[in-house]
Amino acid sequence: MPVSKLTDLPVGGGGRWPLCGVGFRSVHWGDLEVGYTTTIAADHTAGYHGLPGGVCPCPHYGYVFKGRIRCHFPGTNTPDEIAQTGEAYFFPAGHVLIYEEETEAFELNPADALQRLMDHFEGMARGIAAAATPEP
Repeated sequence: MPVSKLTDLPVGGGGRWPLCGVGFRSVHWGDLEVGYTTTIAADHTAGYHGLPGGVCPCPHYGYVFKGRIRCHFPGTNTPDEIAQTGEAYFFPAGHVLIYEEETEAFELNPADALQRLMDHFEGMARGIAAAATPEP
């Protein structure tokens, strides 16, 4: 049975998403991706562009150790959900995330849905890195 301290989870999903940075640690256990995220305050809305509907395809189950996360549901009448320090949360698929403060959060996610999301982010990061690399 797997056991880990959150800070010992592999960075970038153990090499699956190396460009997603040291603030994202996760491991695939069974049907879940177990993750620990540390991030500065940031609106990640633009990161979902290119996904169907421009929204996250992955539901997130988590707990906020520090900070504040706003879950916004574009194009719907669903009110925003906010999870902050000391609160557990469930954010269904179809959202965008806005980290309103520096945040540390633990998450359990369906592995297949998170794989699609992180592959998207990794592809975006590769495109940005390629555009920033001068041609010889």
